Amino acid sequence: MKKFFLSSRSLSTDLGLLILRLVSGAAMLTHGYPKLQKLLNGNFQFGDPLGVGPEVSLILTVFAEAICSALIILGLTTRLATIPLIVTMAVAFFIVHGADPFKTKELALIYLSIFTALFFSGPGKFSADRAIFG
Repeated sequence: MKKFFLSSRSLSTDLGLLILRLVSGAAMLTHGYPKLQKLLNGNFQFGDPLGVGPEVSLILTVFAEAICSALIILGLTTRLATIPLIVTMAVAFFIVHGADPFKTKELALIYLSIFTALFFSGPGKFSADRAIFG
């Protein structure tokens, strides 16, 4: 379990991962927070790209974009937290914006790339994962 959450690196790599986590997590929160407010206000109007219903789609998106983004910022269960974000951004890029011009879906691809990189690299030294798991 320890190897899943941590790996050894140089200080510059750990600082780079910290910056990547903080910036990408905070930027994604700007997308997730309004959806969280919408959910809390009982407004369940939302797209249904996977056919699971707009309510479920909204809840899953809020979980990924708000809750998992906060976990990424903290560096808490980082690799696990990236999975819902990777799925959400893949749905946004390939399904929701699949027929749109690249300029429209470019941001989803950037987020998808960042969260995939964080999945493979882990959180780095400056994270709650490091404090908890060693």
